[in-house]
Amino acid sequence: MSKSMSKAAASRIQAATAKFHGGSVPKGSFAARAQSAAAGNSRPPNGPSTTGKPSGGGRGNNPPKGK
Repeated sequence: MSKSMSKAAASRIQAATAKFHGGSVPKGSFAARAQSAAAGNSRPPNGPSTTGKPSGGGRGNNPPKGK
């Protein structure tokens, strides 16, 4: 069973890496990947609308401009 990366854990990893590298976090490092994973874990799932309004046409979008 694997655990999800939390924002707090990613923050601790990134802080330690930045301290070791003089204030910067190298691109592609474990700390950078941990931060990305934590951001991905905090996103809400892509599901149906909870507003009760249908998606698609007629939801207040501007009509196409005539030529």
